[in-house]
Amino acid sequence: MKKQSLIIALLTGFLAFSQQDSQFTQYVYNTVSFNPGYTGSRGVPTLTGMYRNQWMGMEGAPVTQSFNFHGPVGERVGTGLMVMHDKIGPVRETYIDGLFSYKIRLKRGGNLSFGLKGGLHFFNVDYSRLANYEDDPEMINKYWNKKVSPNFGVGMYYYTDDFYVGISLPNILETRHFDGESVSQAKEMKNFYLMSGYVFEIEPDWHLKPSLLLKWVRGAPMQLDVAATAWFRKRFSLGASYRWDAAYSILSGFQLTENLLVGLSYDKEVTDLGNTQYNDGSLEVLLRFDMFRGRGYQSQRLF
Repeated sequence: MKKQSLIIALLTGFLAFSQQDSQFTQYVYNTVSFNPGYTGSRGVPTLTGMYRNQWMGMEGAPVTQSFNFHGPVGERVGTGLMVMHDKIGPVRETYIDGLFSYKIRLKRGGNLSFGLKGGLHFFNVDYSRLANYEDDPEMINKYWNKKVSPNFGVGMYYYTDDFYVGISLPNILETRHFDGESVSQAKEMKNFYLMSGYVFEIEPDWHLKPSLLLKWVRGAPMQLDVAATAWFRKRFSLGASYRWDAAYSILSGFQLTENLLVGLSYDKEVTDLGNTQYNDGSLEVLLRFDMFRGRGYQSQRLF
């Protein structure tokens, strides 16, 4: 029984990391991943792919890949599809969600968009990565019985050409992954988001974009990301961000063509975890492609 408890505790520990939504340093360019109200807001069909390798050098550290496609359908409706895959130790999670938004044009040029997403969460554990699995595989399979579950989320997003603010709850249902009276219970938690930012024109060739993202989940400290990015001719950007009491980051962006943006970021932990010899920081790579966008960089929105 002691051995069984040890295995369950190990699985629960890995699951605890995964119950907070995936975090992204370049969240401004991947907003639709946590706020469905952003769907279609760029005005053209948009493809975004992102890869994040967190805590590089640590075995079993989180690795996330995400892909989304969204765009406007008429003047008011936006639709899209999002796929996200997380790998944390022996845990594998895949999310497939459909996206929908409805936009209202407000006076003074603003837009208010209401978003909804819904889909399936696929959960799997690679038991072969557990040292004690060969000793008692039947016990683990007995208690791990939640593998596919539905979920849905909501969000609101207000934006103009140079300002945005949004709130969202991307996963409303709290799905339990353990059952049984003698087994620890672990479940997905609700993650609440508040984000905002503004683009200042310093002079025609230079823009400064401060932004923030506030994330709250019950049972964990509130997480605040603050960032500032400078853009030159809306083609090249360089910035920095700070995740409160967690990490600092360097960000860069390259608008290679009128349609293609490449984003890079590197995070370094400020916690005890960041001081270990096995943690080489976190790397994030983003590609965003706006389809059918016309000529003229000066008209491109920076979020």
